[in-house]
Amino acid sequence: MATCLDQYLQWHRERNITEFGIKSKQKDVYTFLTWAEERGLLYPNEITRSILESYQRYLYHYRKKNGKPLGMSTQSKRLSGLKQFFSWLCRQRILEANPASELALPRSEKRLPGYALSVKEVEAVMAVPDITDPLGIRDRAMLELFYSSGLRRSELTMLDLSDVNLDRRTAHIRKAKGYKDRVVPVGSRALQWLEKYLYDVRPLLLVKSEEQALFLSGYGERFHPDTLTRFVAKCIKDADIGVTGSCHLLRHTCATHMLEGGADVRVIQELLGHACIEATAIYTRVSIVHLQKVHAVSHPAESRRKVDTESSD
Repeated sequence: MATCLDQYLQWHRERNITEFGIKSKQKDVYTFLTWAEERGLLYPNEITRSILESYQRYLYHYRKKNGKPLGMSTQSKRLSGLKQFFSWLCRQRILEANPASELALPRSEKRLPGYALSVKEVEAVMAVPDITDPLGIRDRAMLELFYSSGLRRSELTMLDLSDVNLDRRTAHIRKAKGYKDRVVPVGSRALQWLEKYLYDVRPLLLVKSEEQALFLSGYGERFHPDTLTRFVAKCIKDADIGVTGSCHLLRHTCATHMLEGGADVRVIQELLGHACIEATAIYTRVSIVHLQKVHAVSHPAESRRKVDTESSD
């Protein structure tokens, strides 16, 4: 099955699936292959529906190092990826029958996104980098861009010099999730920090003149996404705001604050690069500030309280 997995991934590469998508498919199937190998199951024709159901129970009872179970969405993703793999095996005539065809996936959860930072908390995070140090200026520019434009961590690492247009105040996101390009606005404050970084700091970090990455590490190289995760997580921790999170927290906060500021959900969809409106519409369920304002002017008890207050005055 390991050989089949290599062929499966190559088949998707030939169909222009992004490396992000390839790695995701690889992880979904490899988890099963490891489980199967521990039980002496090495060949596709050895896998039956009952074996797959045993694996499904394994995922349900599995506990991570922190003692927590896998989320239902994670379990569903693992099993969905496995169903796609076995479907491909049948299309390639490696298997005559698909043992995963009737495997029932767990019911998906419709959970709200995590906590969004307040404006005050965002400012505390932005103030963490030491801007008297060149690397601190670079770090502040990255944080500002995350919050201003709602970028994914992989998108920020892939930005080249030519992707940022200071005059038009935009950033061109190339080959984002699903190989879809988009252009996003860059706010004035983020732009100011970007300019300072580009003119005063980047030349100091540049090792190879041909390097095109917008943000450079201390080694003069493009950042790895995992490095960004650790960096942003540390900034949030050092801000001492009682919240944990990383790059996605700033992306989520950007979308939430825009919605609370009156932005249309389809505008936010375009900014975040969501393929479908359903992925963005969840933010309409998060904006408690807007909900509180509507509640205050429309709920009978609130209206009555306002009348009583005015009468007492």
